[in-house]
Amino acid sequence: MIRAFAAGVASLLATLLVASVVIFAAMQVLPGDPAQVMLGVNARPDTLAALREQLGLDQPLAVRYWTWVSGLLTGNPGVSHTYAVPVSDLIAARLGVSLPLAALALALAVAIGLPLGMWAAARRGRAVDRGVLIVAQLGIAVPNFWLAMLLVLLFAVTLRWLPPGGFPGWDAGAGPALLALVLPAVALALPQSAILAQVMRQSLVDVLAQDFVRTARAKGLTRGQALRRHALRNAFIPILSVLGLQFPFLLAGTIIIENVFFLPGIGRLVFQAVNQRDLIVVQSVVMLLVAIVAVVNLLVGLAYAAVDPRVRRAA
Repeated sequence: MIRAFAAGVASLLATLLVASVVIFAAMQVLPGDPAQVMLGVNARPDTLAALREQLGLDQPLAVRYWTWVSGLLTGNPGVSHTYAVPVSDLIAARLGVSLPLAALALALAVAIGLPLGMWAAARRGRAVDRGVLIVAQLGIAVPNFWLAMLLVLLFAVTLRWLPPGGFPGWDAGAGPALLALVLPAVALALPQSAILAQVMRQSLVDVLAQDFVRTARAKGLTRGQALRRHALRNAFIPILSVLGLQFPFLLAGTIIIENVFFLPGIGRLVFQAVNQRDLIVVQSVVMLLVAIVAVVNLLVGLAYAAVDPRVRRAA
């Protein structure tokens, strides 16, 4: 198990190294000059040259890459070209909105999707099962930004139960802040809950057809008891993979939702940084998302070992 963990950490580090090279190279080939964007099209050449030197854009690519990577390792990837503040401070402030939003959306997706999948699997072939599958297909097909606008029209404009957008900040209290995140979290969670419901249903249907479940039924257990005591633990193995992918996806998916609801999160920061050619912010945020995905994949592998004895024995 220790050797498997060490191999996972080595793979994680290699992934981050390759990703840093790819992300940095991609940022360099994008059209547009950050200094030109900041000063405007009528800027004088000597002013442009002075600003490029101030921003470090006149240095060789290898030097700029090493400066950025070494800054990432120390928690200070550089200074934003647009805001003139450390990128780490910008990201930390925006994560205070995006992380709670993604966590709330994931909690809602699990609370909705898993019970629906279990309910459909326990009644396979009945009207409930077919209804859950239809609803899940609709949930996957509907774009979350369109769903977000419908939620705003219903709950904010018509019923006036929830705020239509904006974020009061955590200084205003946990209640108003969480209230502002409800509609964005629901818009993010519903498509993901549909995916979870489908995966949970199919996984449980497959497990319920196994010999050990039939043996449990033959010993006198009801279908529900066999499902809860024997099938559920084994059915959760593929769910771990889906959950491991959903949290980074939800964090990255806030780019659209945060712009719909005018939330000052990491997604809106990336959107603004791309428009303003603030490359140091864009590449640092993308690198953060890649690191989160890699770490979550490592944790999912460890969770596999905890849930599945076969993985533990192989490790």
